[in-house]
Amino acid sequence: MQLPVNNFKRALAERRPQIGLWLAMTHPYPAEIVAGAGFDWLLIDNEHAPNQLQSTLAQLQAVAPYASHPIVRPAWNDPVEIKRLLDIGAQTLLVPMVQNADEARAAVEAMRYPPNGIRGVGSALARASRWNRVDDYLHQADAQMCTLIQVETAESLEHLDAILAVQGVDGVFIGPGDLAASMGHLGAPGHPEVRKTIEGAIQRIVASGKAAGILSADQAQAKHYLSLGATFVAVGTDVTLLARSAEQLAQAFRGGNAAKPQAGSVY
Repeated sequence: MQLPVNNFKRALAERRPQIGLWLAMTHPYPAEIVAGAGFDWLLIDNEHAPNQLQSTLAQLQAVAPYASHPIVRPAWNDPVEIKRLLDIGAQTLLVPMVQNADEARAAVEAMRYPPNGIRGVGSALARASRWNRVDDYLHQADAQMCTLIQVETAESLEHLDAILAVQGVDGVFIGPGDLAASMGHLGAPGHPEVRKTIEGAIQRIVASGKAAGILSADQAQAKHYLSLGATFVAVGTDVTLLARSAEQLAQAFRGGNAAKPQAGSVY
């Protein structure tokens, strides 16, 4: 059996734009529904959604037959959590709240086996190797790992160039919500100062040769980020799609106005 090729990582290296959707419902059924919708990637969120290892595994299994590439966001830059996510079959992780090059390097090392990293060797027990049915998994796995680093504070942007220089970082994702809060604009990711900072960061990431990513439910803003060279862009979330669509349908029969996202909205 051959190890699955990480086509998402290949697309980033070739600078082909990848459009994604955030998954926060923590259940395989809605994950499978959107897996057939045509998105290039789907983000299974363990940081701000109530996922556990088993619910993440179930979503990876639900998405597996489809073309959409599953990305998992761990709750933290924790080598133990990262090890467990890789063992259940994740090949691409979006590591949150990375503040400097040392933390970026730690994330890369957690995703690789010795001598290139510190990932624990337990593949015989793991879905990742299909329980040792994948040919030479231990020597093939590292090449298919894709490490995405989330930069989302003013402090992390001060260290952006050093983070980009870390070998093994495939892409850097700007977190608009936390970045806005760290800049004194809590709840206002569309603030002109925040937008200017995001645009500058994307340009720096692209210039470094690494992939730039972001989440924006504002379609015009998402397209603007793509025009700046952002390569992996999430354009919505499953929970927001359900909530707003349900409100619109209810209001169509009960009267009144459904909530509308603000310009520059992340979710």
